[in-house]
Amino acid sequence: MKKTLLTALYILITFQLSAQQESQYTQYMYNQMAINPAYAGSQDQTIVFGQYRTQWIGLDGAPKTANLSINSPISGKGHGMGISIVNDQIGPTQSTYFDINFSYAIELENFTVLYLGVKAGGSSFEIDYNKLRILTPEIEMSGKLSKFSPNIGTGIYLQNDKWYAGLSVPHILESKFYDDVRTSIASEKMHFYLHGGYIIELSENFLFKPAAMFKAVSGSPLAIDVSGNMLYNDKFTFGAAYRLNSSVSALVGFKISEQASIGYAYDYETTNIGNYARGSHEFFIKFNLEPLKKTNVGRNCWCN
Repeated sequence: MKKTLLTALYILITFQLSAQQESQYTQYMYNQMAINPAYAGSQDQTIVFGQYRTQWIGLDGAPKTANLSINSPISGKGHGMGISIVNDQIGPTQSTYFDINFSYAIELENFTVLYLGVKAGGSSFEIDYNKLRILTPEIEMSGKLSKFSPNIGTGIYLQNDKWYAGLSVPHILESKFYDDVRTSIASEKMHFYLHGGYIIELSENFLFKPAAMFKAVSGSPLAIDVSGNMLYNDKFTFGAAYRLNSSVSALVGFKISEQASIGYAYDYETTNIGNYARGSHEFFIKFNLEPLKKTNVGRNCWCN
């Protein structure tokens, strides 16, 4: 009974107050194009990335996210391009995003590169009333409603072989979704991201990679993610992360070959919802293809 009530409350809050917001990822540092279009092509390799996240295991209608992207340099000067497709399912709603990302590279001093990024695309938002249990008899809702919304975004990304920093607004165009009686049930608002990371070479075999991300959106508290990953022998990664007032996470990854790697993260909820859900799972598989050109990044590449 408590699970049913909690799920109903969660769906109500999600759809009426803050629905159709951007997906969250624990392992964002391995696919930063999801939050910043300027990341496209910055690793001097063609990167194919697939990711799946299932959140709040045990609650009906809990979020599920699938992400598929590819990005690559498109010139010897480091300019980049990327394409991403994201599908979000939350209760009776489903959102699908398609974006094309471009980045323009400017070489600075000390092997530092500034990337200026833009993105364009759109999203479809659909609600299936047949999956809802309507408690008010005089209100009749059935069938499906959907809406398509265009999007543009922008960002900057600064990187060398030791650190990176980025600032972005992936979705600039705010959109609203209305039902048949013109009552707003969902809105998509601008999210502002500030993210960065550093590589510390502890020894020949160990690299320590701390990272942080700050996310701000109107109507919600500031979201802060901090993490630390250890890379051993260029093959095995393990670490931990903390999302302020939300969750703690364990992360692990393995490089199957020079081209392929996999990763997994488990989030344990520190909020009251953790009393009813069995955490969240996140998986990724990534392929790093041959570089377009030799770079100074080497083993400190953020694509590892």
